Amino acid sequence: MDYFAGLTLKNSIKDIIDILIVSYIIYMLIKMVRGTRAVQLLRGIFLLVITWALSTWLNLYTLKWLMNQMFTFGVVTVLIIFQPELRRALEQLGRGKLFTRSSPEELDVSQRINEVMKSLNYLAPRKIGALIVFERNTGLNDYIESGIKMESKLSSELLCNIFIPNTPLHDGAVIVRGNTIMAAGCYLPLAENPFISKELGTRHRAGIGITEVCDAISVIVSEETGQISLAINGQIVRDIKEESLISKLFEELRPQFKSKGTEWKAFWKRKEGDNRG
Repeated sequence: MDYFAGLTLKNSIKDIIDILIVSYIIYMLIKMVRGTRAVQLLRGIFLLVITWALSTWLNLYTLKWLMNQMFTFGVVTVLIIFQPELRRALEQLGRGKLFTRSSPEELDVSQRINEVMKSLNYLAPRKIGALIVFERNTGLNDYIESGIKMESKLSSELLCNIFIPNTPLHDGAVIVRGNTIMAAGCYLPLAENPFISKELGTRHRAGIGITEVCDAISVIVSEETGQISLAINGQIVRDIKEESLISKLFEELRPQFKSKGTEWKAFWKRKEGDNRG
């Protein structure tokens, strides 16, 4: 009896573990597709299953036959419909990231940076000057009021149009709050650091100056050289590479993963020679 009791207990534990694992997988799959178009497709499939169950229970032969025909080809149909989601899931599985999902904040920041980078890739090669300021914890309402209020959704096309030469808004800064362009043609305080290179003009000094008085981040495109610079905490990195710019913007604009001051100090220290003389 003790042997059978122990065997039964062992099987029960295995069943519990099995159920927990399956439940966890189902939960993570639901979490993975939540917020995507797959949710609507799953709802449609769920309604079809309910219809099939009702037709079986009520002996509605015609409807039951129709549902059976649909389920016969249903597997192929599902594979076709869910092809993008299945491909993405297999790619994530290959990278070991099947059950990971970017937070809404990360997706929001990624979209913001993507739009800005597309505009920079248009402006820089054409040597079109630009100054984009990202608002963070410190509000920039005083500087927003100095320009032309827009409150428009951030897009690369709009940024490019703003900075096209000889247009009303090109001479000034664009201030971005979240995914919104709050204003364009804004006036910013000029940097007071005496060690800034004499080569830098008013646009660069304004980009540095705003970061001296608050925690904003500014990205500057030189109209003389087409070089892209990044300013933060009163310091500037000139001719920053695209990969480094994306990395630093993503690191600094994510609210839950803000970079530590020591990391930035080390980063600026390596570039210090570029900022003086």
